[in-house]
Amino acid sequence: MNILSLFVLIPVLMLLGLWIARNLGQVRGVMVAGSTALLALSIWLTFYFIEQRSAGNTDVMLLTASTPWFKPLNIAYSVGVDGISVVMLLLSSIIVFTGTFASWQLKPLTKEYFLWFTLLSTGVFGFFICTDMFTMFMFYEVALIPMYLLIGVWGSGAKEYAAMKLTLMLMGGSALLILGILGIYYFSGATTMNVNEIAALHNIPVDMQKVFFPFIFIGFGVLGALFPFHTWSPDGHASAPTAVSMLHAGVLMKLGGYGCFRVAMYLLPEAAQELSWIFLILTTISVVYGALSACVQTDLKYINAYSSVSHCGLVLFALLMMTKTACTGAILQMLSHGLMTALFFALIGMIYGRTHTRDVRRLGGLMKIMPFLAVGYVLAGLANLGLPGFSGFIAEMTIFVGSFENPDMFHRVCTIVACTSVVVTAVYILRLVGKILYGEVSDPHYLQLTDATWDERLSVACLIFCVAGLGTFPFWASNVINDAVIPILNNINM
Repeated sequence: MNILSLFVLIPVLMLLGLWIARNLGQVRGVMVAGSTALLALSIWLTFYFIEQRSAGNTDVMLLTASTPWFKPLNIAYSVGVDGISVVMLLLSSIIVFTGTFASWQLKPLTKEYFLWFTLLSTGVFGFFICTDMFTMFMFYEVALIPMYLLIGVWGSGAKEYAAMKLTLMLMGGSALLILGILGIYYFSGATTMNVNEIAALHNIPVDMQKVFFPFIFIGFGVLGALFPFHTWSPDGHASAPTAVSMLHAGVLMKLGGYGCFRVAMYLLPEAAQELSWIFLILTTISVVYGALSACVQTDLKYINAYSSVSHCGLVLFALLMMTKTACTGAILQMLSHGLMTALFFALIGMIYGRTHTRDVRRLGGLMKIMPFLAVGYVLAGLANLGLPGFSGFIAEMTIFVGSFENPDMFHRVCTIVACTSVVVTAVYILRLVGKILYGEVSDPHYLQLTDATWDERLSVACLIFCVAGLGTFPFWASNVINDAVIPILNNINM
């Protein structure tokens, strides 16, 4: 068995373990054991990948394997990883591990909650290891379906509305995806649905590429919060339970950017070049609109949700610039934003669990009451606004420098407009931190509240360590990502 299949097998075993678990202690034991195993496996894979590249192994994909699944349509269970897949698997395992501890006290129906949470994780891991388009799509759907129940049952606020809106909009994107995937397979003349083999043929007619590129890019872009298809995201984030928000914004939205780059731009390169200006305008709007919308929100989760629209828009924006530096920055932004937004949502959930409100106007003086959570929130905010030493600075600077490498005026104007989001982000983050953490305690009842428990401290500390670690030592990640970006860009710029 290929070792990459363990990323699917371990969650499946976790599902089995959760099903037979008889009490809360056994449920927690299964989740801790499984999430720790996934984290250890992803760390090993990262070091293995770096070692192989250091040893001179120049294969685009490592640990490849393929097993026929449905021969009439040439569908296979094909797996393999490059630098982009490796860092996405690492990100996913970190979020699943920390999300487990962020949900430590969740009630009721704890067992059922973790069953759906693990099924969602199975889809995410399967998507990142697969190289067959249809199998990728299957895991993509597996990752989306549990969101409906996780939000609808364990969420808060207008949870039924948010769950239905999210599901219907993402299913609409999925309908576009399946049409695009079948179109690529049919017109490529390939005898396989393997992404790398179809890219190597490079024989899809340009007219057909122009037809199917919007299908694939919009289909994945809906999950990546592409304007104007982003409206499901704030409602979904705001209503989801803490760990689901962490996995949703931290990992699930990254499936959108990954799919746009790996499938739409890689397999339809001529269409990507000719139509990129349309989507570049939309992503520039996403970046600025998301930041401005965050400024006027009063709900902590909505603020972070619109911030995610802006930051995920920056991922698609950078990919469409089609320079090596910008695309490397896009993948770094996916990794950075995944860690930052997971940290934010974890802290917001912990604050809400104590104060029972997310209304900024009703919060104040929390630094005096819960200093650990307050300091964590300050650090998350500084990372989000791009302070040097944190991951946000490295990712955003790489994106803007790479985007400005384009010599034409259109790309440079879009870059300048997108840069304004950095200033806007600083405005709402600093105002937010000052309002809810400092000054007088807004409600005397808050004085009776406690600070973070051990499980919450573990989750927050792990995420802060990762955000600061990536910001301080980014070169290992950029080197790993570069090796994967170059072959895709070479195919686009042939």
